[in-house]
Amino acid sequence: MTRGTLKIQAAGLSDRGLKRSHNEDSLSVVPDLGLFIVADGMGGHNAGEVASRQSIESIVEFLRDVPSDAESWPVPADDNLSEAENRIVGAVKLANRDVCKLSMEHPEYHGMGTTLVGMLLDPDNHGMAIAHVGDSRAYRLRDGKFHKITLDHSWVEEQLQRGIITAEEAKNHRWKNVITRALGNKLEVEVEVQSVDVRAGDLYMLCSDGLSGMVEHEELERIMLTYADLEECAQQLIRAANEAGGHDNISLILVRILEDDAESTGGFSSQPTDRETDTDH
Repeated sequence: MTRGTLKIQAAGLSDRGLKRSHNEDSLSVVPDLGLFIVADGMGGHNAGEVASRQSIESIVEFLRDVPSDAESWPVPADDNLSEAENRIVGAVKLANRDVCKLSMEHPEYHGMGTTLVGMLLDPDNHGMAIAHVGDSRAYRLRDGKFHKITLDHSWVEEQLQRGIITAEEAKNHRWKNVITRALGNKLEVEVEVQSVDVRAGDLYMLCSDGLSGMVEHEELERIMLTYADLEECAQQLIRAANEAGGHDNISLILVRILEDDAESTGGFSSQPTDRETDTDH
């Protein structure tokens, strides 16, 4: 895939895991927009799947159909953010309103929500804007070093950042799954966004906590360093999460930045789940 002057490879994979009866995660790889999203839904009666899919559909529709002119956006632009940052933040905020609207219109969806992490390539600045709400994460592997880009919006992360608990205590804390932000809880949501530079050879991963919550940081790093083929790497990451117990749905997208003269390719695969997961909408 080529987006502006950035050439990339991408692959996505979603798996139900070993303990859940259905898959409430959704993900999307949209090459022509330079857009990659993982959403981890929650709610009874399969409503989590509705929330995660609606959020992705809303984001893709906004970024595809709404022009760059900020005056036409449904949410005000922030002068402190870049155009790419404003566009992905606006898209996520609109998606939140759409999820809330669905929840209000359908009693069976009451209480549903979703976490989300999204990445929008910004080729003009040779970078990308990364937005997230909740505990779905973004990572980067660069020059052999694996780094978590995002900070979870969770009770445990907040305590960890304040120095109240240690990293070791956080791993097995009884409240480690308590999130402090999600789409669908209220009409206005605070979206955390940042821009990062990209370099040839960078490998980025977006994932739900069904992966990051089951597989240790060091093992994620080892797998990503070992398997150069993105689809094989994604399969091995899913396998590791399932071998660790597979307690949740597992979804991830891998994005590699290529040299300018490299061939751009894109791929998407999905192990059998309750439904098909699309690469675009």
